[in-house]
Amino acid sequence: MSFYGLLIFSSVYLLAVATPGPGVAAIIARSLSRGTQGALAFIAGFLIGDIIWFTVAATGLAALAQTARLVFVIIKYAGAVYLLYLAYRMWTAPPAVAAEEKLVDTGQKPTQLFFGSLALTLANPKTAIFFLALLPTVVRLEELTVVGFVEIVTVISIGLPLVLGGYVLLAARARRMFKSERAVRTINRSTGAAMACAAVAVATR
Repeated sequence: MSFYGLLIFSSVYLLAVATPGPGVAAIIARSLSRGTQGALAFIAGFLIGDIIWFTVAATGLAALAQTARLVFVIIKYAGAVYLLYLAYRMWTAPPAVAAEEKLVDTGQKPTQLFFGSLALTLANPKTAIFFLALLPTVVRLEELTVVGFVEIVTVISIGLPLVLGGYVLLAARARRMFKSERAVRTINRSTGAAMACAAVAVATR
């Protein structure tokens, strides 16, 4: 793959990742509520999900994704249900004021966070549209070599954690501005409501 082609893909991909959508809403909501706790596992799920979508497009399985519609509908609703579960946990979580060094454990294991964000990514219409519709306009998939495939996966593996990690840090920093339990409870419930809205957006698209 040419350097110019890789540069074009990198620019378009980073812009797509940074554009607000269900994934960005989920990562900001959770970071506002819990800081950086569990962020690595949560971001890893988004990363693997993007790589899966890219692999589907790059190997010419876009047609299969269209014919196996029931599978993708199930994945979509599973992601929406998990988002609603996270929204409920945020709404009912005890407030942990920002001055505390240790955040309250929500009981969510890294594997739960990973599979939750993975399901959300696989069900995210924005991600599907990018890899199955927009990607072929940026990369000539029919001419993509193994080296080109690895190059793009490398871009995804570096770019997505950087962008989402930036969102995590900004949201976690904003969270420290709130010192009272009442304010933190308001954040928890507001972000829980935002995540519930993201679940509705996923389920209805």
